[in-house]
Amino acid sequence: MIAKLSGILDSVRLDSLILDVGGVGYLVHASPRTLSRIGDVGAPLSLLIDTQIREDAFNLYGFADQAEQEWFRLLIGVQGVGAKAAMAILGVTPPDKLGFAIAAADKTALTRADGVGPKLATRILTELKDKAAKLDLSAGAAKGVKMQPSAGGVVIEGDEGMQSDAVSALVNLGYARTDAYSAVLRASEKSNDNSTLNDLIKVALKELTL
Repeated sequence: MIAKLSGILDSVRLDSLILDVGGVGYLVHASPRTLSRIGDVGAPLSLLIDTQIREDAFNLYGFADQAEQEWFRLLIGVQGVGAKAAMAILGVTPPDKLGFAIAAADKTALTRADGVGPKLATRILTELKDKAAKLDLSAGAAKGVKMQPSAGGVVIEGDEGMQSDAVSALVNLGYARTDAYSAVLRASEKSNDNSTLNDLIKVALKELTL
């Protein structure tokens, strides 16, 4: 089982690269995010690797960092999500936003990926929402901002109704649900016990313009 490869970048393709390791060229599949971070041909390169062995293929999937690799493993653990679909999802929704997308039940963020329809997106949201709820999605988690699963995704404990109303208001203004959820989470960290819904929305709007 190959877990990591270090060598020289030989060439880059649309969804893969060839890594020269001691004169042996390894074909490694990678997301657009990883491909955009690997540097120029001829440069040294190290990638974390997931190995998938099938009867008709031996495929290597490379990642520039552990966060992307962990999300890849979570995604392919969902029934119906293969490696190609997982890479496509990571291509349109990078790891730093994928947790928010799942927590916010943002189906659109997933269906933008090739090969992911509404039914599969719903399954991903359903199966991974509890895992997203356990992630540290914000540096403010230490302040006591916690999330819990709900019928509409994941909400922040304490003022669930106001949080959900704020997200809905921002979505109605035209913001993507993932961005709205993230902004409300950050705004909640800055709010106090006397903050109203309008206060929360105003702070969230400022967060969206930063």
